[in-house]
Formats: sequence, C-alpha cells, structure tokens
Amino acid sequence: CPAPSPLEEEFRFVLCEGCQQESPNLKLLTCLHTLCLNCLSENKPIGQCPVCQTAIPQASGIPDRDNLLFSSLQARLSVYKKIRSSSSLGCCLCRKEAAAVWCSECEEFLCLSCFEAHQWFFKKRSHEARKLEDLRAESAHQFLEGTRRSCSLFCSSPGHSEQGHVTSIYCRRCEKPLCCSCALLDTQHSGFYCDIRSEIQQRQEDLATLSQDLKKKRSSFEAAHEALQAKAARLERASSEMQQQIRQRMEELVQLLRREEEELLTLVKTRREQGCRALAGELQRLDNVLLRMEAGERLVQKMRLYGTDQEVMDMQPFIKTSLEALQRLQPPAAGGLAQHGCDFAECRARLQAL
Repeated sequence: CPAPSPLEEEFRFVLCEGCQQESPNLKLLTCLHTLCLNCLSENKPIGQCPVCQTAIPQASGIPDRDNLLFSSLQARLSVYKKIRSSSSLGCCLCRKEAAAVWCSECEEFLCLSCFEAHQWFFKKRSHEARKLEDLRAESAHQFLEGTRRSCSLFCSSPGHSEQGHVTSIYCRRCEKPLCCSCALLDTQHSGFYCDIRSEIQQRQEDLATLSQDLKKKRSSFEAAHEALQAKAARLERASSEMQQQIRQRMEELVQLLRREEEELLTLVKTRREQGCRALAGELQRLDNVLLRMEAGERLVQKMRLYGTDQEVMDMQPFIKTSLEALQRLQPPAAGGLAQHGCDFAECRARLQAL
C-alpha cells in the first residue's frame, strides 16, 4: 500500500473517522466525531459512537446532522486534485474544446468560447471564473479559501433561494437569512435584523471562544488521565512486588504451606483485578471525553479555516450545543481518584502471621 501524498495526509480530517474513507454521506455526532453511513450502519453496539462510546440519541443509531463542512471540502478537494492532475480538461458545456477556466459558482470547466457566453452571468450574479493555469499554481489551502469566498447565502423565503435572491440581512427572531425585499415587507421583525456578515462573524467568534475555553479545561482532564495512569502503574508494581514477596516467603516453608501460598496469590490477583476494573472504567471515560474535545477543537479549527458561510449558519448551533455540553463536564476530583487504589493490607497481615 503506497504512502499517502502530503496533500492527502494534510486533509485526512475530512475522511470518515471509522473507515478513513471518503464518503458523500458523512454524519456529525453529538460527540463531534464524524462517521459515514456505512460505519454507523455496521456499528455494534447500536446507539454508541464507535470512537468514544458516547450515546447516539437517535433510536436507529444514525444521527440526523450531516457534516456539511467535511462533505463540501471533500468535493472541493476532488476538483482541486482533478485540476492539478490533468493538463487537459474538457469543457463541460460544449464538450468539444479544452477547458481554460473553472467557474466555482457553476462548478464547471469552460473553454474560451463558452467562457465569453458565460460573462453575462458575471454581470448579473457575480460568478467568479479563474484560469486553470492559475489554479494549478495554487496550494490546496489557497484553492479552498477561494472557493469559500465564492459562496453566497440566499434568502430563506419560499421560492427566493431558487430565484437566487442573495441576502445580506439576518433575522435573529426567525433565525433565518432574508433578502432586502422580504426584510422591508416584514416590519414586525425589523428590530431583530442585523447584518448577516456580523452574525456569521459572531458565530465564528462564539465557537472560537468555546474552543479556547475547552482547550484550557482539557488540561485538567489530561491531568486526571495521567493520575489514573500513574495509579494503574502503581497498582501493577504493588501487585508484582506483593507476588514476589509471597513467593519468597513460601519458598522458605514446607509443602504444608503451599495451600496458603495459593490462597494469598489468588487474593492478590483478585485485588489487582478489582483495582484494574475500577481504573479501566475511569480511564475509558476520560479517554472518551478527550476524544470528544479533540474532535471539537479540530472541527472548530477547520470550520474557521474552510467553512463556507452557509456551513457556518447550518452547523454552528449544533456544534455550539455540543461544545457547551463538553464545557459542563468535570474531571474526577483528586479525592475520588484515591478510591480506585488497591489495599494489600489483608495480604500482608496473613503473610506476617505465618
């Protein structure tokens, strides 16, 4: 299996976190992990995230929320790879001549003749078409940023999105974008209007603030995780030392004491297993919380870097709710961690009594 290219490695975050494959059907879970429908359909047990075991609210085990950002990035990266890998692309309109430009709005490759006919749309709808030779010289980051800037938000009123009514107004009461005509006609909500760019900027800032706060809080979870790992290591060392002491003591005794030796070893093993089970549960919970935090930080970062306005508008409330749920979680207190220790006092007492 050949090693992935630098471009593929850099943008692996857009793949399904289960099978690591591209998919047009990516779902965003409440734990902020992203999985395709195939992985969710084959997931056992149903109703849990296969990455961090967080519960999936939907009874079918299939979340309702699509990861619009990652699906969009997959499609845009596919176009970028096609532009970079092929020196001769055909025109999508006439299908005869070689393409010279690409329109990010129409998502079509155009030859020079078709490009001239397409100019009418530039005047009416501000479509952006760029030369393929210029796009080939760009990095993937530049290409994705360029395609993000080309996206427009359309009025949410029935029929207006099909007619291409571009909006610059957002109603905070309806939580919908509106065109100027709809805003002028709806005087009851005039006090709730704001500039759509301000709303988008505010949503990005809300996510960034939550992500920063989460990053600070993550350190306390990491500390608790390390404390549990250290306690597990001490448990293993204590178990090993106790077994060695028991064996050394028993070797000094005659065959009559062999039964006592086995009983003591069994008791140590039982204590160790009890401690391991208790610690494993806490470690698993902390692992899962850390995985969710990592997924949240990564998603917010990629949304800020590559998310279109539409994707921010669609996905921000859902992501914000999940991040706020993470904010409410608390790591186990230091006193609680101590309860997971294992006491070998009974073993020592019986050993001394021999």
